[in-house]
Amino acid sequence: MSAEVKKEIELEIAHVLFLDIVGYSKLSVNEQHARVDELNGIVRLSEQFQKAEAANRILKIPTGDGMALVFYRSPEEPAQCAFEISRALKNNQRLQVRMGIHSGPVSGVVDVNERTNVAGAGINLAQRVMDCGDAGHILLSKHVAEDLEEYEQWRPLLHDLGTFEVKHGVRVSVTNLYSDEVGNPRLPKKLEAVKKHHAHVRWAAVAIGLLLLGAVVAAFMIVSRRPTTSLTAIPEKSIAVLPFVDMSAGKDQEYFSDGISEELLNLLAKIPQLQVTARTSSFAFKGKEVAIPEIARTLHVAHVLEGSVRKAGNSVRITAQLIRTGTDTHLWSQTYDRKLDDIFAIQDEIAADVVKQLKVTLLGAAPKARTTDPEAYALYLQAVQLGRPFTAEAFKQSDALYRKVLAIDPRYAPAWYGLARNFGNETGQGLLPGKEGFAQAREAAVKALAIDPDYAPAHAQLGWIEMYGDNDLAGAALHLERALALDPADLSVLTTSATLLQSLGRLDEALALEDAAVRRDPVNVTALFNLGYHQRMAGRLDAAIASFRTVLSLSPSNG
Repeated sequence: MSAEVKKEIELEIAHVLFLDIVGYSKLSVNEQHARVDELNGIVRLSEQFQKAEAANRILKIPTGDGMALVFYRSPEEPAQCAFEISRALKNNQRLQVRMGIHSGPVSGVVDVNERTNVAGAGINLAQRVMDCGDAGHILLSKHVAEDLEEYEQWRPLLHDLGTFEVKHGVRVSVTNLYSDEVGNPRLPKKLEAVKKHHAHVRWAAVAIGLLLLGAVVAAFMIVSRRPTTSLTAIPEKSIAVLPFVDMSAGKDQEYFSDGISEELLNLLAKIPQLQVTARTSSFAFKGKEVAIPEIARTLHVAHVLEGSVRKAGNSVRITAQLIRTGTDTHLWSQTYDRKLDDIFAIQDEIAADVVKQLKVTLLGAAPKARTTDPEAYALYLQAVQLGRPFTAEAFKQSDALYRKVLAIDPRYAPAWYGLARNFGNETGQGLLPGKEGFAQAREAAVKALAIDPDYAPAHAQLGWIEMYGDNDLAGAALHLERALALDPADLSVLTTSATLLQSLGRLDEALALEDAAVRRDPVNVTALFNLGYHQRMAGRLDAAIASFRTVLSLSPSNG
């Protein structure tokens, strides 16, 4: 991906102001556009917004019916901005807006068209807090309220509403920010409507899912804590699959060589006795002149699988070699000259040879590559790679290729999952309206599971949709419990499950999953930062310091 296509936003603790227009869905399309334009104009007239924009320390993310403003200096910034917006809207009966503020970690990307997207606890909780309010309310999370209490001028304006059980028993501490002239002093209707018997019903539903999820997590924690000979010992049965080199004549098959590498990685990761480094970390050294032993030390693996791919028409040559990193010696190498029709058999053979060379004793049948039409498979690999830049154009091209795959093989579950993942990401970026995007993502994920009920990534995607699209934490827990049982090594399964557990205050279990994700993906800065942040929240300060130091060693700009 070229530098101009993608610019990283540093992982930081940000101060998020989330706004939406009350009654937006009841307006006509023309009225919706007019209200959003009017709100944009009012926000841009805010003195606090202008100061942050002039300093280039603000992100403005459209959400369809409103926006999120991400500040980076102080929790006073979103509070002051909210006050200025509220004052400007005081006598505007046409434009009714509610606001929520929270401070927490965010990360994301900005593309060449200046479309921005951020994710993390800062965004999620700011929206949840805002959702508690009615028109005119400026609601704060407990964390922000405690920060503002340190400033004398804010103290008289903070009105604690207590801790409430909102949707599905989730407990949220809310503070109402208002003065005689700004804000809404009334108790939000949603908080008035929280009844004890409703809360009991919701907690019962969540408990069902959590009992199942908790059982799987507990089992995972037991397995992950098996004693080793040394805390720093590199497991003998561990491997990283480095990106295979594109040796095609036109050097135009990188999507295929990268895709084959990732498919092999995922295939080997299905073997429980084998520790396999995840894609982000394995691909971190792509195009860099780093010696194999150094890569292995960084990734904490005893073996590396590398190779090359040459594709021409319907013919493919794949060369693979397995290296023992401790001695930098080749254990095994093989070249496969085949037709594209045999691509799945090649993957199975490579995986089988790796298992044999590493003397792994399989407890069940060897995992097999999922087959489809060879043409559809090549399109699928290209669709996966095209979706990675997270831009509108990238998603458009990726979606089109997934549909081509499904036109050839409508029962290829990974393609349906790919569409579901794209729709979810497009929704998160504001490229699709929330209701429409979540509906399309759900439809595609359900189709994937109709084909293969045991496809873990689709269960994880539905869990994510239930959590963010429906705020149905009980439904999310049921899907994620199933995903964890099916594939406890899948990173999307681990991280989405950890997010759910964090939302419910089950930090020990969430940290166990985040720690497992980092073991699989040791140079993933986002995963390490999130682990450190939640270790700090749990009071594990020494562990948090160690995690943050690793982040800084990998990415000094995050200081």
